[in-house]
Amino acid sequence: MGFRHDVTHLGGAWKPSYGLVAIPLALIVAVTVIDIHAPTTVHLGPFLIAAPAITASFAGPGLTGAIGALAVAAQAVIGHLHGGLMTANHQAQIAALVVISVFVTIFRYVRDRRERQLGQVRSVAAAAQQVLLRPLPRRIGPLRIASVYIAAEAEAQIGGDLYAAVSAPGATRLVIGDVRGKGLPAIGEASVLVGAFHGSAYRNLSLPGIAAHLGNAVYWNAAHLADGGPDVNESFVTALVLDIQEDGPFVDMVNCGHPPPLLLRDGQVRSLDVCEPALPLGISGLPESHYTVETFGFEPGDLLLLYTDGVIECRDRSGAFYPLADRAGSWRGSGPQSLVRHLHEDLIRYADGNLGDDAAMIAIAKSS
Repeated sequence: MGFRHDVTHLGGAWKPSYGLVAIPLALIVAVTVIDIHAPTTVHLGPFLIAAPAITASFAGPGLTGAIGALAVAAQAVIGHLHGGLMTANHQAQIAALVVISVFVTIFRYVRDRRERQLGQVRSVAAAAQQVLLRPLPRRIGPLRIASVYIAAEAEAQIGGDLYAAVSAPGATRLVIGDVRGKGLPAIGEASVLVGAFHGSAYRNLSLPGIAAHLGNAVYWNAAHLADGGPDVNESFVTALVLDIQEDGPFVDMVNCGHPPPLLLRDGQVRSLDVCEPALPLGISGLPESHYTVETFGFEPGDLLLLYTDGVIECRDRSGAFYPLADRAGSWRGSGPQSLVRHLHEDLIRYADGNLGDDAAMIAIAKSS
């Protein structure tokens, strides 16, 4: 879903950075040699503190402490050759060097421990993401599919946007949605909806039936958690539920308050707006009759782009919204993977790496 950096620790350090240890070692040698040959009135020993400080920027606490000890030893050598270790000046320098080296080493230890904890959190988030948002297969029957999920919180890796796909009789059924709110409550509601969607696959429900089922699942979950309180109606999910027919050049869709898909055909971009959008899922326990199916053409060679509002509500530094239709129309690649990659990279550049909300995109192409 995004870019990751794998860091290997050995005592908290990144292995390739150990080559940088030559810098603090050279500094210790240079300061020691120059100070020994300088007049006794010149004191360069205080510069030795730079050695452990530099080491802490790229190495772990073990190497940082070792460099600090070496710096203290170098200061002792300088003191021995310049009037003896018992002079007040050299004792003060050694004491200050010991204290600062210990402080820098402890700081590096605490930082490494927090990095390890953060790494564990990222691993848990990645595992949760795999459970909640199962990766969409690249092929389902005649369909080629590409998807991307971009969490607004970089460390979370997962948020309230969702998508899923299952096989239905003669069609591939997909859902894409956006839970109101953020954080753990949004993730919980997303998991409820995705679970209900996967669990309904064997029931062969109609498209309005699946929409009603998902809406009731979200509503029941909110009512159960809120114990019937006034916040029940404030929990909802905007969603698209659609069937892409395998034998016919069309797609059936129920839109529950979600941004309309874009259809790319022959270099032109068309928004698939429905005439009768339904209320978002979970507003209340609505019956199947509330949901209306609308049909659009979807021929071999077309590309269908599904997305959440985190994409079109993303802003640049001037506050302008991301022009998704224009950016998709300017794309000159081929296939869903290329389109999703292009829009993903373009969106990150547009927002300068700082999305205001979670964002998800799915591109679908139909083979002839």
